[in-house]
Parts: sequence; C-alpha cells; structure tokens
Amino acid sequence: MDVSVIAEGADREDHLRSLRDWLADSQELRGRVAGVERPPVAGTLGPVLDALSVALGPAGAVSAFATGLIAWLRTRRGDVHIKVTLPDSSSLELDAKRVSGLDTLALQQQVAEVADLLSRQQEGAADPEQRELP
Repeated sequence: MDVSVIAEGADREDHLRSLRDWLADSQELRGRVAGVERPPVAGTLGPVLDALSVALGPAGAVSAFATGLIAWLRTRRGDVHIKVTLPDSSSLELDAKRVSGLDTLALQQQVAEVADLLSRQQEGAADPEQRELP
C-alpha cells in the first residue's frame, strides 16, 4: 500500500525534503520513501517537490512511518501542516502545533491511532471483501 504525503504552506518543499530525509533514516522505511515531483515552471530552475510517496508493506513499515511522522512533527517549529492520503482517498491531517505539546501518553496514543488507521487500510486493501463490523 502506498500513501501520499503533502505539506501545506510557503515552506512545503523544505518540509517535504526534511520529512523524506527523516523517514529514510529508519531502517524499516529505507528505500520506501520517494519524492513526487512535477516539471519546473517556465523560468525556474528544476522540478517542484509536490509530495512524498511512501510504500508501506509489512506491519513494521506502518509502525515506523507513524512513529517517524509524529516524531518529525514534534521537532518542527511554526505552522507545519501535513496531509496523508490513503489509497481509498481518505486522508489524515496533522499539524505541528497540536503534536508538539503532547505529553508522553498522548504522544503514544497519537502514534497508535495513526498506525491503526494505516493498518486497517492495509488489511482492507489485502482483502477487499473483508469489512469492518459496525
């Protein structure tokens, strides 16, 4: 399962590059994080980094991604907004202001919620007839 990660704001390309480098440091995610670029606008030098694509295969990659994303957000200063889009077009939005002030228990819960959402999506993709009970 591949997820797409975009950043919003004036520094979005810098944030995406920083996040890409941060996630690539994780052994479980090494080789699974790629930049999605669009061609340069006329009169500019080089392509524009629009998003990151993260291939989440085994369960360890899902956990590493959730943990890495939240940890990276905690290191950010200012207004950083990240949107993770899943293959079914549902999305999850996170921002640094809400994550930076979390205590340890709340932080662990946030990571668990992100990992759970990604795992459920991954399981549903593996078995399209599998449905969540109400």
